[in-house]
Amino acid sequence: MPTVAPLDLDGHCIAAVFLSDIPHFALADGTVHRLDNGHKQVTAHDGLLCATVTEKGDKMITGGEDGKVVAVSPAGAIEVLAEIGRKWVSSVASGPQGAVAFASGRTAFVRFADGKTKELQHPRTVEGVAFSPKGMRIGAARYNGATLHFPAADGKPVELEWAGAHTGITFSPDGNFVVTTMQENALHGWKITDGKHMRMTGYPGKVKSLSWSAKGRWLASSGAPAAIVWPFQGKDGPMGKAPLELGTRGNTMVTAVSCHPADEFVAIGYADGMVMAARFADQKEVLLRRQGKGAITSLAWDRAGRRVVFGSETGDCGVIDISG
Repeated sequence: MPTVAPLDLDGHCIAAVFLSDIPHFALADGTVHRLDNGHKQVTAHDGLLCATVTEKGDKMITGGEDGKVVAVSPAGAIEVLAEIGRKWVSSVASGPQGAVAFASGRTAFVRFADGKTKELQHPRTVEGVAFSPKGMRIGAARYNGATLHFPAADGKPVELEWAGAHTGITFSPDGNFVVTTMQENALHGWKITDGKHMRMTGYPGKVKSLSWSAKGRWLASSGAPAAIVWPFQGKDGPMGKAPLELGTRGNTMVTAVSCHPADEFVAIGYADGMVMAARFADQKEVLLRRQGKGAITSLAWDRAGRRVVFGSETGDCGVIDISG
C-alpha cells in the first residue's frame, strides 16, 4: 500500500516538483518550501504565478507578479535570471542549453545561457510558452492559435491558426506535434510538418493539466471526471481515434495529471484531493491518496518513478511513496 507523508502549508500550491529528488512546493504567495532533512523555505517572489523544472531536474524556474524570473536550486539558493519591471510574468518554460522562455503581456522573452535576452512581439497576449525538444525553437500560445519561433535566428515565425483563445502550449517529445489548451473546453493540435489540425473536444471543463507519456505515445489531460488520454502513436496523432478514459469517478473532476517517467501509467489528481494511478494497457487503478482538503493543482514523479509529489489549492501537500 502506498504511504503518504503530508505537508500542510498555508496557501495555493502552484507547482509541486522534485529538484534533484528533493520535494519542492511553490506557493502563490512567492514562497518555495522543500522537504530536505526537515521542512525549509525560501522566498522567491512577491507573488508567484508560474513554475517549471529544468530538463536536468536540478532547478525550478519561476515567474512572478514582481516581474522577476528566478531559478531556485535544490539547496534553496535564489538566482534572479530576469527583471522586467512592474509587469507580471505569466508563463515560464525551460529549454535546451540552459535557455529559459517567459511571457508577459504581448511579449515572449528568451534568455540564453550567456544571459542575453531576445524579445518576440505578438499582436495579442502570449498566454503560454514552451520549448520544442528538437533544436532552439519555442512556441507561444495566443489568441487564434500559436506562433513558433527560432529565437537564435532572424527568420519569419511559423503561424498556426485556429479561432479562439489558446491558453497553454506543449510540444510532443518527438517534436512532431504541438498541442494547445483552450479557453473553451478543448485542446487543439497541429502536425508541424504539414499544419494538419487535430481537434480534441468533448471535455466538460477547461483543460489545465497536460502530461506526455515517457515515449510520447500518449498525452494525458485533465478537464473531465476521468483522465482523458489521447493516442499519439500514429503519424497523424489522435485524428480519428478515441481517447482512453482512466480513473473515472462519477462527477468528480480530474484537476491534475502526471505520466510516469518510464512506464505507461499516469498519476491522476482530483477536485476532492484524491490521487490515483491508472495503467494505459488495462486501465487498472490503484488508490494513492484518499480525499483531502482541496483540489490537486500539481503532481510530479521523481526520477526513479517511485514517489509522487502533490500540491493542492488549499496547501495540503505531500509525498506519496508507491513502494509502500
